[in-house]
Amino acid sequence: MRLKNKTIHIFTALLLLLVALAAAGCGSGARHNPGAAGPAADKPLPGQTQVLVATDPADVPFEFKSGGKYTGFDIDLMRAVAEVNNWHVEFREMKYNEIMPALDGSTVDMAISAIPVAGRSGQKVDFSLPYFGTGLSILTPAKNSAVKGWDDLKNKRLGVQIATAGAELAYTIPGAKVTAYDDANEALKALKQGDVDAVVNDYPVNAYLLAQGVSGVKMTGGLRAEKLYGIAVSRGKPGMLDRVDSALKTLKNDGRFAAIYKKWFGQAPPAFLPGEPAARRAGPRI
Repeated sequence: MRLKNKTIHIFTALLLLLVALAAAGCGSGARHNPGAAGPAADKPLPGQTQVLVATDPADVPFEFKSGGKYTGFDIDLMRAVAEVNNWHVEFREMKYNEIMPALDGSTVDMAISAIPVAGRSGQKVDFSLPYFGTGLSILTPAKNSAVKGWDDLKNKRLGVQIATAGAELAYTIPGAKVTAYDDANEALKALKQGDVDAVVNDYPVNAYLLAQGVSGVKMTGGLRAEKLYGIAVSRGKPGMLDRVDSALKTLKNDGRFAAIYKKWFGQAPPAFLPGEPAARRAGPRI
């Protein structure tokens, strides 16, 4: 009986050892799987500096949530900037109007959330080199030849998204017959059906629609009422702005910025980005 008990104990010990080895093997595989996401993935690696970045994930295609995870052009760009600097990014979600106070109080290090670089005087915030130029743009049928620019919109049937800057501008165009739609997709549908001659909307919205594979339409006429977006950096974080700017230049030079831009907008970025347009370079930094 004692021999039998001893045999059982040995067998049990061997079984537990095999289970432990199997578990260790599975854990090792998970650690080497680049697609695996575990608790360790949310912590800085040895030698990394953690930076807190504010964002309002409610602005497709710049920042939004998909499957509970942050994604978008701004998110990809911020992660690339962090990679260049060996930073670990922790995004802090907040409403857009809460971002500047958070930067002023240095409760976050920086923010990326499609923030225009102008009109922020008096706040304790610095801006990086502009990384995106936006404004209003025109969508027309791909075979269109009648509308080549903004002056050609006179006396045309225009589709807009209700309560947008595009709608505001369209109503000022002489002779234009303006139809407002609830969203950009409805305006696009009207264009493809021939109900309107052109759609006036924010450039990122139009570019994102084209990047999703929408066929039969094109952008024309260049940007109107251009704005530039930058990464906002708290002035309580000395040296951080220079590292952000340096990283943006690196991403521009090695092609990573262009790849991120094309992923989200389906085309190459303007040559000056990241940076100032030539017309602005002679003036003071905003």
